[in-house]
Amino acid sequence: MKPFILLLLLLPLLSQAQDKDRKIEFPDIPGFQTLVCDLHQHTVFSDGSVWPDIRVREALYDGIDAISLTEHIEYQPHKSDIPHPDRNRSFAIAKESAKDKDLIIIHGAEITRSMPPGHSNTLFITDANKLVVDDPIEAFREAKRQGGFTFWNHPHWTAHYPDGVAKLTDMHRQLIEEDLLHGIEVVNEGTYSDEALNIALDNNLAIMGTSDIHGLIDWLFDIPGGGHRPVTLVFASEKSEIGIKNGLVNRRTVAWHNNSLIGKEDFLVPLIQASITVKSVDYPGKSTVANVELVNNSDATFILQNTSEFTLHDNPEVISLAAQSTTTIQVKTLEKKESFDLTFKVLNAYSAPKEHPTIKLTIDK
Repeated sequence: MKPFILLLLLLPLLSQAQDKDRKIEFPDIPGFQTLVCDLHQHTVFSDGSVWPDIRVREALYDGIDAISLTEHIEYQPHKSDIPHPDRNRSFAIAKESAKDKDLIIIHGAEITRSMPPGHSNTLFITDANKLVVDDPIEAFREAKRQGGFTFWNHPHWTAHYPDGVAKLTDMHRQLIEEDLLHGIEVVNEGTYSDEALNIALDNNLAIMGTSDIHGLIDWLFDIPGGGHRPVTLVFASEKSEIGIKNGLVNRRTVAWHNNSLIGKEDFLVPLIQASITVKSVDYPGKSTVANVELVNNSDATFILQNTSEFTLHDNPEVISLAAQSTTTIQVKTLEKKESFDLTFKVLNAYSAPKEHPTIKLTIDK
């Protein structure tokens, strides 16, 4: 067979393999489904560069469960070329494009104001046109009347805070007190904020991670080179818009960014425990060094620091469990045991700034 004919035959298979490899996958946790959501995106209907159907196709390639096209309400740089008096148009096009697809399209918009309050996304609304009002607080109140879940976008954006430090203002405190602000982006595009994480923890706000994509996902996050978009993992009772909203309202979220997981320990630990399972354990010959096979069935490569009573035979202290793979570690138990526990601090997971959760693995022969 001629080489170019063989290549033509293989291209569809290679494309399918690439699509499968790029899908973002995390296991469910006890009692909840783990849904992968990107809830801050733009198209040409505000200041993005693509038509809404492209956002749908990107999400399907990445195995995303839900997206929201949160077009700027007040900032419309393409309106001379694409006039659209109906601010719901982007949502309508995406909804039609995703018809019969396994993707939830959430109706959202971005309330785009100077600081304070800055930029905020509101989700689960019914009519974005009604958010076009002069008073920023009234825009948030209208979002709430429509059943909106609203979160503060990129609070550490240097265009608003040149030092990159997220800070609550009196207006933000008012929004929280009136139950008009429910979440905060700890991760936006390529950036992360310790201060935003503190604000989330101190004020019981949902911890969010978003791509805030304007161009192409593949270009910005180097998906072909092994990168991934930032997302919010929402722990929902069902895969539906209602399930996602309930998860957000109850603050059941973890942000995934640059191979780091950020969230409350209540959800981080179950997620990591569900991701790492023990496949086998054996003692070769007369050795009392146990070979333990660990399976990582998530897309995060876990960096684990051994805090057990046992030392490792093949590593000084820190091990890496590659995503979607099996890793064997050697544990010096000093005697052959039917069962023992290993504890690890997860160095690429954060339950608070510079704080890492600890997991326990029970090893049974």
